[in-house]
Amino acid sequence: MSKVPSDLKYTDTHEWIRFEDDGSVTVGITDHAQEALGDIVFLELPEAGRKLADKESCAVVESVKAASDVYAPLAGEVIAANQAAIDAPESVNADAYAAWLFKLRPAADVGTAALLDAAAYQSTLAEE
Repeated sequence: MSKVPSDLKYTDTHEWIRFEDDGSVTVGITDHAQEALGDIVFLELPEAGRKLADKESCAVVESVKAASDVYAPLAGEVIAANQAAIDAPESVNADAYAAWLFKLRPAADVGTAALLDAAAYQSTLAEE
């Protein structure tokens, strides 16, 4: 069974979201997603300054098996991409929750009701 930390929020497309004290959010892919992809060999992440719409495809994770889109969990502006993860994409396989992909400053009017808590995300995994 995949790890699902209870202090994060999740999407049904397997992104995790951590709300930071400064109002930003940190985004990555879940343990389940990295397991399904297999050995990750390349990351294409959004650049700082890019404005994203909610659920917009904004990054690509490539593995030896497939390429998979990453979707913005909230509308907002990218404030950072994780260069360490770009340089060592296998770090996402080692710990999907430490190897974040990008940071986002949410739009002022953004809603978070569609985000899942850990229990709800685990329920979606059980249905797959």
